[in-house]
Amino acid sequence: MNHQALSSFIWSVADLLRGDFKQSEYGRVILPFTVLRRLDCVLEATKPAVLAEFDARTQAGLNPEPFLLRRAGQSFFNTSPLDLGKLLGDQDHIRQNLYAYVQAFSPAARDIFERFDFHAQVERLAKSNLLYLVTEKFANIDLHPSVVDNASMGAVFEELIRKFAEISNETAGEHFTPREVIRLMVNLMFIEDDDVLTPGNAVVRTIYDPTAGTGGMLSVAGEYLLEHNPQARLTMYGQELNDESYAICKADMLIKGQPVENIVAGNTLSDDGHGGRRFDYMLSNPPFGVEWKKVEKQVRQEHEQKGFDGRFGPGLPRVSDGSMLFLMHLLAKMRPAKDGGSRFGIVLNGSPLFTGGAGSGESEIRRYVLENDLVEAIVGLPTDMFYNTGISTYIWVLSNRKPDDRRGYVQLIDASGFWQKMRKSLGSKRREMSDEHIATVTRLFGDFTEAELVTVIDAIGQAQGDPELVTNTDTAPTAPEGGRLKRVPIARIFRNEDFGYTTITVERPLRHKDGDEAGNVVVGLKGKQKGKPQPDSALRDTENVPLTEDIGAYFAREVLPHAPDAWIDDEKSKVGYEIPFNRHFYVFEPPRSLHAIDEELKGVTARIMKMLGALAQGPHTTDAH
Repeated sequence: MNHQALSSFIWSVADLLRGDFKQSEYGRVILPFTVLRRLDCVLEATKPAVLAEFDARTQAGLNPEPFLLRRAGQSFFNTSPLDLGKLLGDQDHIRQNLYAYVQAFSPAARDIFERFDFHAQVERLAKSNLLYLVTEKFANIDLHPSVVDNASMGAVFEELIRKFAEISNETAGEHFTPREVIRLMVNLMFIEDDDVLTPGNAVVRTIYDPTAGTGGMLSVAGEYLLEHNPQARLTMYGQELNDESYAICKADMLIKGQPVENIVAGNTLSDDGHGGRRFDYMLSNPPFGVEWKKVEKQVRQEHEQKGFDGRFGPGLPRVSDGSMLFLMHLLAKMRPAKDGGSRFGIVLNGSPLFTGGAGSGESEIRRYVLENDLVEAIVGLPTDMFYNTGISTYIWVLSNRKPDDRRGYVQLIDASGFWQKMRKSLGSKRREMSDEHIATVTRLFGDFTEAELVTVIDAIGQAQGDPELVTNTDTAPTAPEGGRLKRVPIARIFRNEDFGYTTITVERPLRHKDGDEAGNVVVGLKGKQKGKPQPDSALRDTENVPLTEDIGAYFAREVLPHAPDAWIDDEKSKVGYEIPFNRHFYVFEPPRSLHAIDEELKGVTARIMKMLGALAQGPHTTDAH
């Protein structure tokens, strides 16, 4: 049974719920029941052995848990003689029996149903006289692993989650990253790691998502690796704040046979569920522009007391946007380079690129990652790609095991034009990246190359054919007679220090306003300032000098010609970093000549006059009186 047929069958349950449940509530019934049926089927073959073992160990007064896990051959078990099929045999007591059955699961599995608030859904179904009918529907679906393997079951689950996310769009964006964005991130994660992708290499790697949502990023990463190298094993870890998303993620991991204790509930920023752990790969799409007031006390405490021994050593961003806290959280989870190092991808909005001047928390975080040579690339995505926002977003790729040719450099890729329109919008998502777009960005990153889109413009200003992607090593097309080439940069490579600057404070002397001294410079009378000109705070100014320039030379060239009496207050100098992404891809389009505009206006005016003339000579009607 393919997963589409299966999900449409499960969808038929929605027909039963219509009327008694709102559309946006279907998922709360269907998802936990799907999980329940899958666990039911997975445990069926070992059920008699588990029950016998349970009786024997309980009578012997031993803790039966380790024995039962071994008997079940899974990371969970159930000690009730009931299953969904048997529940149907006692229609009058189905509610009580269903509770007893769910209570008999081992704690990790039972926790999933508690997070789904399954109890409340069962009560509602019982009140609406639907509990028996819904249970019967699910008891009749065959979800045995021999019929539906783990990968297909994961796909079914993904499909259902997506359908429910689309229906209740108000929360879809919170725990749902578009699949193509994840595929691109996963490509960028693995592209340089031949050992992991080479078929036959039995490598074991770990991957972590601190904002796991329903586990989509972890799933796609796992599928990608299996596809390229079936011998590779990826152990998944995650943490998630929202209870329902956490339940879905945990159930998905249980279904896939992943160690379910690796998925932790709670707030990653205030309560790190994987303290002390390090990972090979990490992926995250933290909430954009969400304030971190709720966890401010714990975060500030960790920053002040632990410094670089904690997660937030480099600095703290402003309270209105916590996304850079997740960036630092991931930095703290990187394996040391000597132990193999790590690479991670994180989706951020535009503000972490440039908000905050020199010395601010944001600038200090950028300074930390750039001066430590951790940023491999930043990819600008198209707008209208996410379900809950239309804003510009960027994938940052960071690594502490850069290949030699990347050391000291950052690659910026502008993929904002790589999109196609979706057939049907989903919330704010109106655009998607095609497989070809993803492949192009992956190739540009993998080849660590600069590139531009070149359009051939003929003599009369018309574009000839589609723009062509040209990299450093390609030969560009030639311009026709009288025509030109329009070049738009797509990928550029910069040195880390190109993003740095020193903010210098330029002082001018304070002058006496009146008396004999009028116009003379005020000098200090005591201490260190004795005999020195005093600054006039009203004339104080700041200048940003690129790190690649000599401050003295800049000052002599840019400041002294206009203010010969100025000086720099060295004590106030601060180093800052910003990544003005769009500025590096801006292409100046020269305005058309006045002559061309004039000629066009003349033509338009003539046409309008002609139309007015035609109207004036229109058919004359006579009044029939």
